[in-house]
Amino acid sequence: MNKTLKQLHEELKSGSLTVEALVESCRKTIDEKDGEIHALLGVYSEGLINAEIFRAKEMFANGTSTKLTGIPIVLKDNILVKGERATGGSKILENYIATYNATVVEKLRDAGAILFGRANMDEFAMGGSTENSAYGVTKNPTDTTRVAGGSSGGSAAVVAYGGVPVALGSDTGGSIREPASFCGIVGLKTTYGRVSRYGVMALGSSLDQIGPFGKTINDVEEVYKVISGYDKNDSTSLGQALDSRHETLDDTVNTDTMRKVIGVPRVFIEREGVDKEVLKNFNESIEKLKNFGYEIKDINIEHLEKALAIYYIIVPAEVSSNLARYDGIRYGLSHPGETSIQSYFESRTAGFGPEVRRRILIGTYVLSSGYYDSYYNKALLVQGMLKKEFARVFKDVDIVATPTSPFPAFKIGEKSQDPIAMYLADIFTVPVNIVGVPAISIPSGKTENGLPLGIQFIAPHMREDMLFTIGYDFEKLG
Repeated sequence: MNKTLKQLHEELKSGSLTVEALVESCRKTIDEKDGEIHALLGVYSEGLINAEIFRAKEMFANGTSTKLTGIPIVLKDNILVKGERATGGSKILENYIATYNATVVEKLRDAGAILFGRANMDEFAMGGSTENSAYGVTKNPTDTTRVAGGSSGGSAAVVAYGGVPVALGSDTGGSIREPASFCGIVGLKTTYGRVSRYGVMALGSSLDQIGPFGKTINDVEEVYKVISGYDKNDSTSLGQALDSRHETLDDTVNTDTMRKVIGVPRVFIEREGVDKEVLKNFNESIEKLKNFGYEIKDINIEHLEKALAIYYIIVPAEVSSNLARYDGIRYGLSHPGETSIQSYFESRTAGFGPEVRRRILIGTYVLSSGYYDSYYNKALLVQGMLKKEFARVFKDVDIVATPTSPFPAFKIGEKSQDPIAMYLADIFTVPVNIVGVPAISIPSGKTENGLPLGIQFIAPHMREDMLFTIGYDFEKLG
């Protein structure tokens, strides 16, 4: 499936392509390729898919179709679809059937999209390689000896190999942008609160965001238009007044006029551990944008270095709270014990993988008496400082640019025994979630061995439009 949403929409609208034929084409590609890649954990029930096909055909017939009508879409397996399995990539939810739809699911259905299947992911979105899935690793379609990235690796891989045109993932510290970079596609992390988290399994509630994958900027923008907006069911959803980009979060956000100024934190980027080909590709990409008319400014964000440390305090703390609900009694897996407490411990030990257990333990530690102020409160303090620094920078530049990842897709198993090395993969993406601003990863070239590389553009709050603008410009540069 190498056609864009615009091309598919025109064909579906004209009748030269039927919804059934498009769905069958996607099914055939997945049947041919997913046995090796393992991007999907399952296809939704025939009853659901057939109902979606019927709705899409009705919308084309009565003139109410949208750009997503009749388009098959895959959802990361932490997004709830009523009556369908949702595991979060974990054994503890192996047999869980969702009892309601996530808000993004309702929005997709209203737009006439075909909900097609569940994408593989790191367990409860904890990881950067999809090696932490309880159901097996997702391989990179470019090189099956390498990871697809994570935690939304399945969503990225299925789009990359042409199984579906678009997919949804979640991003808490880079989980959309990193796999997009590794797989050579576009991935968008939206402004915190811009897309509802209702019906999405929580990892770090103050950082989680849902976003789209696609092969082009336009594909991603079209999905974003459908899934974004205020939701009364999500207490962190941005208010209805903020749906207009003239109503900004603070006075540091630029006006509608884009000055075409890009800020580059060179000291932060040109560091030990960043692959030489990644750095070369980034500098070449920035030079192309300069020649295209963008002004390039070197910037300094003082506390950027601390973002990763902040992240690995805040997220485990929220994980230790959010995952307390999976106790073997209310959801999924249950191991009986002689007492209820023993049953609780045995269920969690059997149901949670090592990375999940690691983060629960770290989170419980940083929230414990005697360490709360030393770690958690201090992390929140530095987070506030970093937000102010980004606000200051965005007074002078429209966009901040970095590589998406410090290295291309790595070999399966290469970093799985070294959690610190794995965590460092997020060094360029994590600051975005800490601050809550939007960012996009766009394919920027390949290594000498043909591995995809990505460039990350970061915009002020609520300025996804700037990301699309620079994205379209960058696509023109080839």
